[in-house]
Amino acid sequence: MSLLVQAQQISRAYGKILAVNQVSFNLEKGQVLGFLGENGAGKTTTMQMLCGILAPSSGQIQINGFDLLTQPKAAKRHLGYLPEQAPLYKELTVHEFLSYCAKLHQLPVPQQAQAVRNAEEKCNLTTVAHRLIGVLSKGYQQRVGIAQAILHKPAVIILDEPTVGLDPIQINEIRTLIKQLSGEHGVILSTHILSEVQEICSHVQIMQHGQLIFADTIAGLTQQANTTLLDLTTHSAIDVGKLLAVAGVNKIDTLTEKHYQIHYQAPHNPIEAVTQLVIQTGWGLEQITPVKRSIEDIFIALSKTPPAP
Repeated sequence: MSLLVQAQQISRAYGKILAVNQVSFNLEKGQVLGFLGENGAGKTTTMQMLCGILAPSSGQIQINGFDLLTQPKAAKRHLGYLPEQAPLYKELTVHEFLSYCAKLHQLPVPQQAQAVRNAEEKCNLTTVAHRLIGVLSKGYQQRVGIAQAILHKPAVIILDEPTVGLDPIQINEIRTLIKQLSGEHGVILSTHILSEVQEICSHVQIMQHGQLIFADTIAGLTQQANTTLLDLTTHSAIDVGKLLAVAGVNKIDTLTEKHYQIHYQAPHNPIEAVTQLVIQTGWGLEQITPVKRSIEDIFIALSKTPPAP
């Protein structure tokens, strides 16, 4: 796969406030990278640096081999960007607006009409091409926003909260469109919606206080979700070391003197072995209950982790 984005140790400070702190990652063609994080985590600032809207205080960004700071025009030719609020001229028709965008991208005049038609077809805008943008639904307006981002066939498409404010049907349509686009581009997607990341992303990164606290494939995130829990209550305190020796057990949280959470890696399920050990050692079994973590549980747990100093 070809490497489309290289972000190396990028930071952005506003006075004494460090909004983004030494973030590094890569994006390859065919990947959809989901950025997750609470409000104020640094997602949008990172997006704006990737698009050249903000300059990093330090670090380096390369877009399809071009340095965004020293070769900004060349780098930006390979970028398509949809901010959270799509920059649309609502008094124009869809076709007029996209034709105007083709001129802004400085596409050769003989290629402009075909580029507009291609973008309209990919974004399912052909039937509304001659309607005013201002009278279209929010879902169709988002499609127009995506169309202007892909009009010049950029290597990298950056989408900031592309489904915010849409109804369920519109959300599904935009997600389907993004998955289709990933075949020809690399896509970076900022969102608050965990199900969206699971649905359309190949990779995920979670930000907290301007730092990356998690970076993996969706398969890796799902594997973490499959790291399941046993909730154990006993009559007396246990020997944690003995429980850790049980096959499949990789961590034990002591909630109280007689209440524990046992982490184990799926597909191993040590519930029978743990039950037997508790009874045999005389700790006294009160209850043992399986608890499976969701993606939301992992996100909350990671977000509560104190950031690195």
